[in-house]
Amino acid sequence: MTVAAIKPKRVLPGFTLSLGTTLLYVALVILIPVIALILKGAQIGPAQFWAIVTSPRTFAALRVTVTAAALATIFNAFYGLLMAWVLTRYEFPGKRILDALMDIPFALPTAVAGISLTALYSANGWFGTYLAGTGIEVVYTLAGVTLAMAFTSTPFVVRAIQPVLEDLDPALEQAAMTLGASPWQIFRRVVLPAIFPAWLAGSTVAFARSLGEFGAVVFIAGNLPFKTEIAALLAFIRLEEYDYQGAAAIALVLLALALVLLILSNWLQFRSARHLEARS
Repeated sequence: MTVAAIKPKRVLPGFTLSLGTTLLYVALVILIPVIALILKGAQIGPAQFWAIVTSPRTFAALRVTVTAAALATIFNAFYGLLMAWVLTRYEFPGKRILDALMDIPFALPTAVAGISLTALYSANGWFGTYLAGTGIEVVYTLAGVTLAMAFTSTPFVVRAIQPVLEDLDPALEQAAMTLGASPWQIFRRVVLPAIFPAWLAGSTVAFARSLGEFGAVVFIAGNLPFKTEIAALLAFIRLEEYDYQGAAAIALVLLALALVLLILSNWLQFRSARHLEARS
């Protein structure tokens, strides 16, 4: 006597309706604006597009943006890994509060974050007063831009690594320990290969997020052309000047950088996953 398999009930509507609703949302919110931006940029022409992108002010804004985003990502790559490790491997009073604080940059408006950081790190702020005594300036410098970008992109790294560490089988580390491996060898040979794809993904998304950051940076940067002016702000200025082609060209460069990073990240994650499968 054979028993027919019981199919689980679908809580959501059927595949066709669910897929159609999802694709409609993606088209309206993501694809159509991106396509509109690409079409607007295509009207500029290669020569004019290159002239806009390579103009001294635009090139300086892109350089400041990429440099600050790279520095913020390097910081968050290590800080996010350390924070995820602490939240998953240790028990201590206030752990839940610290875990919840990691999501503050998601909930807090970026403009409010920028104002708060400016007030804290200005010459008469809580932290800025002590830093000014040592000759360190944060507000209206590249350091301030990096700080604001790091603040808004921290959760991407933490939340990418944390679930992977929680699901990692402790038996693997115990087996390596019984074989005489040191803590550093266990981390490098067992833990790091397992979390590397998530670490890479979180860092890449954090970098892409930093490239487009506006609200948190605009207050602490001072927006000095050729010094602390970021590309997103310059695009906004071009819109206020009714220079739609200039704004579209700058936005296209940021979009291209973000897409290249995401594609490269996905490719590296795929290669890493294949490598782990081959080793196992």
